[in-house]
Amino acid sequence: MSNTLDTILTRRSIRKYKPDMVPKEILDKIVQAGTYAATGLGKQSPIILAVTNKELRDKLSKMNAEVMGTSSDPFYGAPVVLVVLADKSRGTYVYDGSLVMGNLMLAAHELGIASCWIHRAKEEFESPEGKEILKSLGIEGDYEGIGHCILGYADMEAPEAVPRKENYVYYVE
Repeated sequence: MSNTLDTILTRRSIRKYKPDMVPKEILDKIVQAGTYAATGLGKQSPIILAVTNKELRDKLSKMNAEVMGTSSDPFYGAPVVLVVLADKSRGTYVYDGSLVMGNLMLAAHELGIASCWIHRAKEEFESPEGKEILKSLGIEGDYEGIGHCILGYADMEAPEAVPRKENYVYYVE
């Protein structure tokens, strides 16, 4: 089996992380993989916020928890949060951002880094606080949060894959 197929078949969402930071050179490779995701007409509507700053990471965690209605850390202790947002003026922006998320998670797994897609980025960055974060970073435009790709070193065993459902694929020959 190719490395690509093995990576796809063995990646799992991890929901418990060690506090150890992902080395910058590995993080750079993961982010680069995200920038090579397919996008509608090659227009590259997404942007990635690579958050390793603990203060901002914790602020995003708190905002996300409030949307979810909890006080626990929705990022499961992961030290890195890659926020994918996409330009709403592009008709394919949600799909574009989703493909970026997929590339990020697969690249992370290939490089020995655990990941999980955390939702509620849309609500976070529609809020005045979220808009202020983007403004403070010099990001202008009408962006929608697509997802958070949390990264770090797993502090748990990867779960087994659930069996694939019946009738997942219909061949039309």
